[in-house]
Amino acid sequence: MASNPKKLVAKLSRRGPHRVLRGDLAMAGMPGLVFTPENGFSLPAIAFGHQWMTSPDRYIGTFKHLASWGFVVAAPSTERGLVPSANRFAADLNTTLEICTSVRLGPGEISVHPSKLALAGHGFGAGAAILAAAARTEKQVRTVASLYPAPVSPSAETAAAKLDVPALILAAELKSISSNARAIAAGWKGDAVLRLVGKSTVAGILEGRSMLNWLGLGKGNRKTQRITRALLTGYLLSQLADDKTYNAFADPEVPLKGTVTVDPAAPLPEDEFIELFTPPAEAQPLTGPFTVQAEVAGPMEQRAGGLLPRR
Repeated sequence: MASNPKKLVAKLSRRGPHRVLRGDLAMAGMPGLVFTPENGFSLPAIAFGHQWMTSPDRYIGTFKHLASWGFVVAAPSTERGLVPSANRFAADLNTTLEICTSVRLGPGEISVHPSKLALAGHGFGAGAAILAAAARTEKQVRTVASLYPAPVSPSAETAAAKLDVPALILAAELKSISSNARAIAAGWKGDAVLRLVGKSTVAGILEGRSMLNWLGLGKGNRKTQRITRALLTGYLLSQLADDKTYNAFADPEVPLKGTVTVDPAAPLPEDEFIELFTPPAEAQPLTGPFTVQAEVAGPMEQRAGGLLPRR
């Protein structure tokens, strides 16, 4: 019997069963952070790109969340200036994946499977992740996750047209000039799932504060963080960890609480939120798109000494 998607969303909004280690990518020559389960061999790995004018430090809760569900997550801390290069950042993301597969992580009890790799990112980093996937000529990643993407140069839409791997694309809005989620999904060569996340904000997955908060930018939102973590974790468990329990997260035909799957080729309604999130007359009214339980915090993390060379 198939698992209930609503219950899976609630389950995945909480931390997973693994204790978490934290390390420093700089020990392998790349500024950045790495989070892993406490132990495990042939684990799946994700290289994650940050938003414009931010750093990996703004996603630590999300990284710990993914690691607690069995993923290695590595995030380069480069291209953080006012005018970053998406191409250089894409190259750094691919280098980060190479580091994950070529060194033994943590205390030597963790390794990454070379065919279980994914690229993900937020905003500017989402565009760079798509460029990184398109630039790979060997050992293509299994999937790409584009979280609230923003336009980059060169065009992520053009790169998406070359990618035959599956993709998850999340959007807080579809008509804004600062979001190209719909265009990316429309041009994606492979299977792409575009989900509009209700009551979310583009910057909502950011944690903590920065100078951009004083400008009204980069403000985090706990509801956005919870639902985004659940959607991303479920999708990666299905597509990267090969866990069929979570196949609903990669199936555009399966409705997930708090989201609407969007056909990028279909015309948008005048008010995308009122019409897309309004149930049919015969359906029960929504009581609110976010009824998932709060993330369980606790002493789940241990600090690792960084990266150790493979023996």
